[in-house]
Amino acid sequence: MKKVAVDLHYLPSLEFFAAIADAEELLIFPKALYQRQSYLNRTRIRMANKVEALSIPIVGRRPKLPMDQIKIDYSQKWQAIHLRGIQSAYGKAPFFEYYFPYFEEVFEMQEESLWILNQKLLTICLKLLRWPARLSVFGEEPIPVEFKDIRGHIEPSRPFSERNYYQSIPYTQLFGLDFEPNLSILDLLFCAGPDANRILRDSIKKQ
Repeated sequence: MKKVAVDLHYLPSLEFFAAIADAEELLIFPKALYQRQSYLNRTRIRMANKVEALSIPIVGRRPKLPMDQIKIDYSQKWQAIHLRGIQSAYGKAPFFEYYFPYFEEVFEMQEESLWILNQKLLTICLKLLRWPARLSVFGEEPIPVEFKDIRGHIEPSRPFSERNYYQSIPYTQLFGLDFEPNLSILDLLFCAGPDANRILRDSIKKQ
């Protein structure tokens, strides 16, 4: 049984899902410290003219706090910005109308905790992919040796090509002639629908 220890990213990238493909259990860590300049509160989508980063504002400038203590800053109206951006980017995608309501519902909950928000969104992504992986909350004790630990591996500061999880497999995107790899899982779900599972499995980097 494949088990993977992961960081809880915001609407994770295709690389993240290539790395956890076939996992039956994902370990997540509420006491892991929040890291700035990471995927914990940001994701990337393709707009008409460029790739846009969507970031969730958090309370405090540089909080060195566990993930489950990170609070979302709702004074900046970020939900409206993210929802409008996602609708603008993917409103005409083939599977947008089927999948978008799942995500919209979570955004409208105004979840106070970044940890809980990311957990709910990841659960939806796994459901739409029809992947059986269950999330298991883990403490600070050493993780079991049978778990593959990819925490801290997938980060914005280094290209995915330097890691051994994901290779770019083009699919039909809405904008532009050149394929943009490794966007948020939203891009693949809205554009490819049920075929997302096959594309992700083809995207697993051959070791």
